Amino acid sequence: MSDVTVRIEPDVRERILVTAERLFREIGYQKTTVADIAKALQMSPANVYRFFDSKKSINAGVACRLMGEVEQASKAIAAGRGSAKGRLRELLKAIHQMNSARYVGDSKMHEMVAVAMEENWDVCKTHMLGITGQIANVIASGVASGEFRVPDASVAAMCTCAAMIRFFHPQMIAESAIKPGPTLDQMIDFIIAGLSGSK
Repeated sequence: MSDVTVRIEPDVRERILVTAERLFREIGYQKTTVADIAKALQMSPANVYRFFDSKKSINAGVACRLMGEVEQASKAIAAGRGSAKGRLRELLKAIHQMNSARYVGDSKMHEMVAVAMEENWDVCKTHMLGITGQIANVIASGVASGEFRVPDASVAAMCTCAAMIRFFHPQMIAESAIKPGPTLDQMIDFIIAGLSGSK
């Protein structure tokens, strides 16, 4: 395979994913077909299938792109400067805000994410593990600095994610907006108090 082919193939894959995401937003996830994607790209459906073996794999690729942006932001915050408490607060807020902006205000993208989570795509599982890992890194640094008092940062990160589910999970963000419950800041305060051993 030539260098030119190696460079072109990722570009075509990326164009397919960008176009699929645009169509998901415009006409909806369920209504978008591989033929629609191919037509928008001025290529044949067979050519699209050269890069993705099914519509499901295109959908997974779009979800991976969107989730990857959240993961990149999470890594940058986790690796940043400042106190562990401050970074954890910033990280939890960023995940909530990015998920809200991407999915909750956009019913058609919300539909895609809902199906992704129902089908339990590997990309969703990998994303959740990645986010939990970044939270664990911040908690571990807080344990090392004396800010947090927990015996196992990984378990504490899983507990943090479970506590934040109404603020992380796209479906629950939308549903929780109209139900009584703690605010985002109240929940983060509660988590940080628990990790700090505050009474």
